[in-house]
Amino acid sequence: QVQLVESGGGSVQDGGSLKLSCAASANTLSGLCLAWFRQVPGKEREGVAKIFASTGKSYFGDSVKGRFTISQDNAKKTVYLQMNNLKSEDTAMYYCAARVGVCRTPPSEYNYWGQGTQVTVSS
Repeated sequence: QVQLVESGGGSVQDGGSLKLSCAASANTLSGLCLAWFRQVPGKEREGVAKIFASTGKSYFGDSVKGRFTISQDNAKKTVYLQMNNLKSEDTAMYYCAARVGVCRTPPSEYNYWGQGTQVTVSS
């Protein structure tokens, strides 16, 4: 069982930056894929970024490439999502998720979820 706790959400103006954190209760991040998804009411959950902790290989959704980065701190068992040049369309609830094994795309492939943190970007 892996518990995930997100933090770092908030309100920012267009073009601003935020850094989200996801702390995992796992003994180690090794072997886990940790992902960030986002969701707005009435829409499906969208994959934003994910990282396979064993190798550091990362993946990004098309809408955030070049603006968002994902990183990990193995000692703190924490994954970060650095979001730069934020736009109003980035407004959403952001969720951290984890699965054992390589990264997959569908949210249904992830067994563990955090409670979410709200990001609001105003123009």
